Amino acid sequence: MAKLCLAYFSTTFLLLILFTLSSAQTPDSSIYDTFLQCLTQHTNSSTQLSNIVFAQTNPSFPTVLQNYIRNARFNTSQTPKPLLIVTPLQESHVQGAVICAKSVKVQLKIRSGGHDYEGISYISDEPFIILDLFNLRTITVDIKNEVAVVQAGATLGEVYYRIWEKSKVHGFPAGVCPTVGVGGHFSGGGYGNMLRKYGLSVDNVIDAQIVDVKGNILDRKSMGEDLFWAIRGGGGASFGVILSFTIKLVPVPETVTVFRVEKTLETNVTATDLVLQWQQVAPNTDDRLFLRLLLQPVSSRVVKGTKTVRASVVALFLGGADEVVSILEKEFPLLGLKKESCTEVSWIDSVLWWNDDESLINGDKPETLLDRNVNSASFLKRKSDYVQNAISRDGLVWIFQKMIELGKTGFVFNPYGGKMGEISPDATAFPHRKGNLFKIQYSVNWDDPSAGAGQNFTNQAKRLYSYMTPFVSKNPRRAFLNYRDLDIGVNNFGKNSFEEGEVYGSKYFSENFKRLVNIKTKVDPDNFFRNEQSVPVLLSTA
Repeated sequence: MAKLCLAYFSTTFLLLILFTLSSAQTPDSSIYDTFLQCLTQHTNSSTQLSNIVFAQTNPSFPTVLQNYIRNARFNTSQTPKPLLIVTPLQESHVQGAVICAKSVKVQLKIRSGGHDYEGISYISDEPFIILDLFNLRTITVDIKNEVAVVQAGATLGEVYYRIWEKSKVHGFPAGVCPTVGVGGHFSGGGYGNMLRKYGLSVDNVIDAQIVDVKGNILDRKSMGEDLFWAIRGGGGASFGVILSFTIKLVPVPETVTVFRVEKTLETNVTATDLVLQWQQVAPNTDDRLFLRLLLQPVSSRVVKGTKTVRASVVALFLGGADEVVSILEKEFPLLGLKKESCTEVSWIDSVLWWNDDESLINGDKPETLLDRNVNSASFLKRKSDYVQNAISRDGLVWIFQKMIELGKTGFVFNPYGGKMGEISPDATAFPHRKGNLFKIQYSVNWDDPSAGAGQNFTNQAKRLYSYMTPFVSKNPRRAFLNYRDLDIGVNNFGKNSFEEGEVYGSKYFSENFKRLVNIKTKVDPDNFFRNEQSVPVLLSTA
């Protein structure tokens, strides 16, 4: 099984050379000196601050920047580079960085794991500084009270491992990619394979710490319920710098079950049959069962030189194999699940399996989850949609034909239902709840570094997205913030900032957008914390 964490593959050594030799923005040494002097004045720290501030002239600058670039599209000689990278070691460094970036009037980009699909945590078209939180990754687990405090620079793999260290019957509902950073993942919603049982990550966040635009550290009580609401699904980077989240742990059985079943258009039970029945079952089945569906154009094994579509059901069941086989024999007979196709594992081993289903064969240990190093990043493009009415057989046949014509772009269908249907759309800033059958991720990866290849594959994803228009949500056509997609709108922060923000904001946040704008205007009226798709402020008409 290809890794379900779809963001990593090889890139070329040439890119590293081009990156090292290039500099899209020549740093002004006075910015470095001024910033460092300001940081010294505003930071109560024994740290040699020059060790955490990297100018472009620093030999370590390319390495520090590239370590958390997860999309090779934004790792080229033409990619704009930050004037400085700041790598805080303690909370006061973050406070100082906010104050000093404001002082030198330079945009601040905040990176916790670097998995933003459009790279907006580490690129910009205006002069900018990266505040890179990878050193702030302390995780404190309190099993007695079933909570944990997790700093924003921690990865999901580290969170899962630290929980497992303390308890074999606790877990947390979050994503399946272990190198994703907590700060962006949680604040954008936090989608994982236990959401039908326990909801999103944000549904299990009970406190947070954030550095506001004035450099103050606020917790839930001092920030107030409005801001606490906003940073649970509204994206933290619009409102401040998330330092940590306090999360509520959830119970998991000692034994869970994982499996993968594949069909193509050429098997007796075709991919079309499978997807038709999947749409009826996956959003409505036992809430302990998550049935992800992957659809991918692949080479035919029947007719050489042609393509077909492969449908793969990848599952987690919070229980034993006998029970899930019994459930799906009745509800999903076309899947044809047999016990020998199932693997019973501990919850922590299921995390390893979801990242790479050869992990158990390879004998991978939970310690693997502590490895935050990605050898190199793939070129990739992602988009998202929500489906509220089942797609007909004729519709699926037409979609599969288009997938084959395009050649490479695939789908990931993530089912809703269960707990997701019980939580109000305005309970947090994340709005996509009851009424959605499943979420779609459009996914294409490639290795060719040429501009032509990039244009070809990104256009493929755009065309497939266009073809799907009749089958997905409307008015607005909804999207998932953490599947970042600049195609749906960007903000230039001019006089039409609200209108530009509403274009993408209504897709990401639906009816919650206007409340987010009001909160943003209150806590950051000068719009210091901004990016290409941040929540805009209401401009004064005075």
